Amino acid sequence: MRIRATFPIALAVVIIAAALTLAVQLRKHAPPEPARLLPSADAFLYANFSWARRANSGKSFFPVPHDPDYDQFIQATGFDYERDLDAVAFAVHYPQSWPGGGTGGSAPEPRFSEVFVGHFDAARCSAYLKSTAKSQESYHGVDIFTIPLAERNFRIAILGVDIVAASNHDDPGVIRGMVDRSRRLASPFGGPAMLRRYYKRVQLASPIWVIAHVDPAAPDFSGWSDLLPHPADIVLSASYNPLHLPLRSGVLHVRAEACASNHDDAVAIADKLTVFLSMFHTAEASVGSPGTDADLKTLFDSLQVRHEDSRAVLVATLPTGVFRKLVDSDQTPSLANPPTTAPHDNARKALHR
Repeated sequence: MRIRATFPIALAVVIIAAALTLAVQLRKHAPPEPARLLPSADAFLYANFSWARRANSGKSFFPVPHDPDYDQFIQATGFDYERDLDAVAFAVHYPQSWPGGGTGGSAPEPRFSEVFVGHFDAARCSAYLKSTAKSQESYHGVDIFTIPLAERNFRIAILGVDIVAASNHDDPGVIRGMVDRSRRLASPFGGPAMLRRYYKRVQLASPIWVIAHVDPAAPDFSGWSDLLPHPADIVLSASYNPLHLPLRSGVLHVRAEACASNHDDAVAIADKLTVFLSMFHTAEASVGSPGTDADLKTLFDSLQVRHEDSRAVLVATLPTGVFRKLVDSDQTPSLANPPTTAPHDNARKALHR
């Protein structure tokens, strides 16, 4: 009798434990929550900046000079991207007129949707957006501000104390969908279909990754025709491993995959990558080694190409010291000379930086 009484309880405990384990595993392999808010798109990018700040003693790898407009934005909102932005997720909408069609509708150029996670003063940001927006609507209790920018409408919504959504897609339903998804953010099954399909190819705990459909026949991808014989889906990710404390000697393990439509295309891509690397090493040998720079030598020596089923894979080890050398060099003209923008560009400038 005692066994009969305890069996249902034990069975219930086992079922609950199994369900919790499954939920944890699903969340572990699900895209980050900001990315799951994004709409259907043709390319996705995610970056978490906490690793970069840890690796550079709390400072940004690429500090941006403050022009008067950006300083005005910081004063008005209290938001400084270098200090307050923790993570960002982008969706890229290709024009529908491109080969294969895109999710950008009739727009002649790519459009973007974004989710920003950071430290926001909601009251100050809302007041600033009200002062610059041409219109404002309330959708399910969330204010959506429309700001005219570069002959298009830039829509932005504060979804919570630490998260903001934005989009310059012509369809206002895009950002409304992001608002809707923010109400069921905890679901590990959420997010765009393309993202769910390929996120399993992203390295575990990768702080930065890109998933994109690349068609060499499209205008912006014509340079890819030397590598890709046909359209392919690209997955690029980098996992960060600090070697020791202080976190200034870490490395990024970079993995790039070209997911082709068939085995033969994957073999062709891998062969071309192998030829490119051979040419690179030959040129390197002809002009001498890259000196005594240990970081660059680690990067060059780590480049490898392999073929896996219908995928061509490139792997490399990138020491974080390479970033520091880029910052210390003079080869940063775009950061040293930012373009002048109109005052109403401030919100988009701060968020896009």
